Amino acid sequence: MLFNSIQFALFLPLVYILYWYATAGKVKVQNILLLIASYYFYACWDYRFLFLLIFSTFLDYYTGLKMANAVSDGLRKFWFWLSIGVNLGFLGTFKYYNFFATSFAEALSQIGFEVHPSSLQVILPVGISFYTFHGLSYVIDIYKGRIPPEKNYVDYAVFVSFFPLLVAGPIERATHLLPQIKTKRVFHYGKTVDGLRQILWGLFKKIVIADNCAAFANVAFAESESSSSAVLTMGAIFFAFQIYGDFSGYSDIALGTARLFGIELLRNFAFPYFSRDIAEFWRRWHISLSSWFRDYLYIPLGGSKGGTWSRVRNTFIIFIVSGFWHGANWTFIMWGFLNALFIMPSILFQTNRANLDIVAAGRLFPTFKEAFSVVLTFSLTVFAWIFFRADSVSDALAYISGMVAHPGSFLVLSQFEPYFTILPILLIFLLVEWLGRENQFAIARLGLQWRKPFRYAFYYSIVFAIFWFGGKEQQFIYFQF
Repeated sequence: MLFNSIQFALFLPLVYILYWYATAGKVKVQNILLLIASYYFYACWDYRFLFLLIFSTFLDYYTGLKMANAVSDGLRKFWFWLSIGVNLGFLGTFKYYNFFATSFAEALSQIGFEVHPSSLQVILPVGISFYTFHGLSYVIDIYKGRIPPEKNYVDYAVFVSFFPLLVAGPIERATHLLPQIKTKRVFHYGKTVDGLRQILWGLFKKIVIADNCAAFANVAFAESESSSSAVLTMGAIFFAFQIYGDFSGYSDIALGTARLFGIELLRNFAFPYFSRDIAEFWRRWHISLSSWFRDYLYIPLGGSKGGTWSRVRNTFIIFIVSGFWHGANWTFIMWGFLNALFIMPSILFQTNRANLDIVAAGRLFPTFKEAFSVVLTFSLTVFAWIFFRADSVSDALAYISGMVAHPGSFLVLSQFEPYFTILPILLIFLLVEWLGRENQFAIARLGLQWRKPFRYAFYYSIVFAIFWFGGKEQQFIYFQF
C-alpha cells in the first residue's frame, strides 16, 4: 500500500476513526488495532512476507526475555548472537546473496576458474532493512544493559511494525518509541492539524517534485550516451531533487501520520541541501540511519577517539557499510566511498562539528561564504548521487565523462525548453523550504500568522498542485532498500 494511493486515502481515515472513537482511552485495545492495521498495511504489498516480519518480531522479543533471564553470561551471549545471526542471515539471503555469489564468480574468473553460481529468484521483502535494524538495536540495547526487555508482545510488535514507519523508516529506537506505545494517548486537535499539514507537504514533495523530476532524470540516465553535457548535468540535478523529494516526502508523511495517532517519530530530514559541508549534510540526511550507524558501529569501533588513522578507518567503514545497506551493487559502495572521501577534510582537521546550527539562522539571506559553501556541498552531493542512480560503476563513469565532454552545450538554450515547466516549481519549492528551514518541516509555521483567506489559499494551492501534476502512482525509491 503506497502513501500516495487511493487505498491509503481510505485506509488512514478508517483506522483513525476506530482509533480515537471506537477505542479511545483504551491503550491496550488501541495497540491491538495498530498492530492489525500495520499487518494489513504490510500484507497489501505481499502477504507471503508477512510471516517473515512476524517471525523476526517474535525472535527478537523472545531473545530479549531470554537474555534478561539468562543464568550465565555464556547463555546470554548465545541468545544475543542467535538473534543477530538469524536477522542478518535473513537480510543477507534476500538482499545480498546474489551480489556475493556473482562477485565471487567474477573474482574467480579473473584467475582462470569459471564458476556459474545459482541465483535466488525472489523479490526483496519490502522494508526488511528497516525492521531488521529496529530489532537489532533493541537486542543490542538489552545486551548492553541500556534497556530492560519488553514483556508485552503486542507493544513490542507495534514498535517494530507501526505502519507509518514500517516500509521506509525512520529507523526507530526502543528507548524513544516504546514508552509512547505503552502510555495512554490523548487526542490533541493541534497535533492532528500539524500532522495533516506535514502529510500535505510530504505528498507535495513526492508527487509534484520527486515524480516530475524523475521523468527528466530517467531520460538523462537512459539516454546518457546520446545526450549533451547540459542535459546530463540537468539529469543529475533532477535526480538529486527526485531522491530528496521522494524520501523526505515519505518521511514527512510517516511523521505526520504517526502524529495523528498521538505518536512522535524520530525526525529523519532537516533540510540537508542547505548544508555547508558534507559532515553537516550527513547530520541532516536520513538522520535515523546516520545516528544508528554512529551508535551501533562507529562508536563501538572507537569513534573519533584514538589517532588519525583510527578516525579515518572508522569513517570509511561506516560510509561503505552505509552504502552497502542501501543495495547489493558496487555503485552503492562507491557512493559510500565518495562520501567518506568528501568528509575527510572535516575529519582530519576536526571541523566536522563546525556547522551545528541551520545556515543563516535568524536571517533571510546567507552571507557569500555561506552561499558558496552550500552550493559546493550540493555539487559534491549531486556528483555522488550519479553513482547511486547508475546501474553500474562503468555507467556512472561514462555519465560523468559525458557531463564534461561538451561544455559548450550549456550555451544552447533550446535544450532547456523541456524544463521550463518544472524549473519554476523547483524554485518555488526551494523558496518555501528556505523560508521554513528553521522548523521541523517547511510549512510547519509558514502562513500561520497570515489571514485565513491567504493561509487557506496557500494550502489549497498545494492541494491543487498535487492533483494537477499527479498522475500514475509512483513507488517510493526507498521501498527497494
